[in-house]
Order: sequence, then C-alpha cells, then structure tokens
Amino acid sequence: MKPAAFDYVRLEDEAQACDLLARHGDEARILAGGQSLITVLNMRLAQPSVLLDVSRCEALDYVKVAGRMLEVGAAATQASVEWRPDLAAEVPLLACAFPYISHFQVRNRGTVCGSVAHADPSAELPLCLALLGGEVVLSSRRGRRTLAARDFFQGMLTTARAGDELIACVRYPLRVAGTGYAFEEFSLRHGDFAIAACAAAVSRDVIRLGVGGVADRPTVVQWPRLPKPELETAINDFAWTLGAQDDAHASAAYRRRLVRQLAARAIATAASRTQGDTQ
Repeated sequence: MKPAAFDYVRLEDEAQACDLLARHGDEARILAGGQSLITVLNMRLAQPSVLLDVSRCEALDYVKVAGRMLEVGAAATQASVEWRPDLAAEVPLLACAFPYISHFQVRNRGTVCGSVAHADPSAELPLCLALLGGEVVLSSRRGRRTLAARDFFQGMLTTARAGDELIACVRYPLRVAGTGYAFEEFSLRHGDFAIAACAAAVSRDVIRLGVGGVADRPTVVQWPRLPKPELETAINDFAWTLGAQDDAHASAAYRRRLVRQLAARAIATAASRTQGDTQ
C-alpha cells in the first residue's frame, strides 16, 4: 500500500520542530529513522497531514554522557549507540539488548528516540529504559519537561507525549557499581518481534526484572534477593499479573512459560555478573 498524501518539512532545529508541532498538533508526525512510522503510513494506520523530518538536525544527532545518564538525542541512530566503544561499561544492559533488535540495516536507520516514541510493548529499547528507570525529555513551545519511563509509557503504542511535543532526547542511567545486567528474548526468528523478553538488574540486595512483549507496555517489578524456591514463586506470580493474551504467535500460557524461563535465566546471568563486578 501507499501512504495518504502529506506535506514534508525538513527541520533545521528543535525550535522549528516545536513551532510546527504547535501549529499542526496531532496532524503532524515526527520522522527520524522512519523504521516504524513508514510501515504505519503505508498501511494507512496513521494519515498525518505533515511529516516533520528531524533526521538531519545536527544539534539533535548526539550521544553523550551527561551526569549519571547516557543521553541520546532525537536524531541519533540506534547504531550510533550500539557501536559506542564504551557502551558495555556505560550501560551494559543496552549492550546486551542491541543484538536482539531487528537487523543491523534497521538499526543503522532507526533511532533510539523513535523506538521509545513508538512504544511497541515488544521493543527492546523501551524495555531497557523502563528497567533502568530512565527518562524521556519532551520539548514544546511551552518549554521542556522530563518524564520518568514509568510515567511515559501508558499502553500499547500509547505514551504521555502531547501532540505539540517533540521527544528531544532519552536518558539511560549509567551502570551502577556492584550491579549485574542481562537481557533474554524469544522470537520466532532472529530479528522478529519478541514473543517475550526479559531484562534483569541484580545487585547484592535487590533484583529488578522487566518484561516486554506480554503486557501492553514494559512492566517492571522489584524484589529483595530471594532464595531460589521463593524467587521461582515470585516470578510465576508476576507472570500471571501481566495479563498475557492468546494471539496468532503464541498462547497466553506459552507466554507465561517463556516469562518464567527467560526471567530465571536473565536473573541468574545478571547475578553471576555481580560477582567480581565484571559488567
């Protein structure tokens, strides 16, 4: 299929984006890498009147450490983060998750902020942002505001972004010393959407587990370090709270089984990386 007709504006900077978003509101869509948006347009699931292209805004094409965060601008591609030489030391969970994200051709064009904006519950980057307690910075003519990931993701492909707001950047917390990280995912083929994905961060006292691909948004739970039998029970109870549904790809029961297995594996791997503080 072909998209409905739309106007196209190549943006120069963030201020121009905010001005045009204020003028067009929900009738506009931000185009960055386009890896999700173009498919949506071609299927006419969205029919905006104008596309605002931020992909060549130099001021928004950056990846940098800011305080205790890795900050990724709106125009920065996934590959520019993935191939960052120090990524495994800075945000090890991202280094674990990137190999599961589609294929390198997609990561070369797709942006981190675009994936977060699309809010697909099976996507890896939103899950990492939620598990780590990251932030989304939204910009408009009214100014900037910062939302925690848990407040930003509101449901299937639904976020707290207002129609006149641009996701200026996202911030992933840097590695915490003494914490191990791991990511596990199951899909029908490598690069396909996740049937279920689990991210884990384990410290001496705390286990954090995030699950994607099951509920309508990335879902995170936190426990103290538990003996194995109690941990298995906690994971099972958590799996039942996610509201898994039957669909063409897997049954709800199968998804719960995947969560139990992937979560146990991710937590064990993260815990092993805590020992010796190697990750």
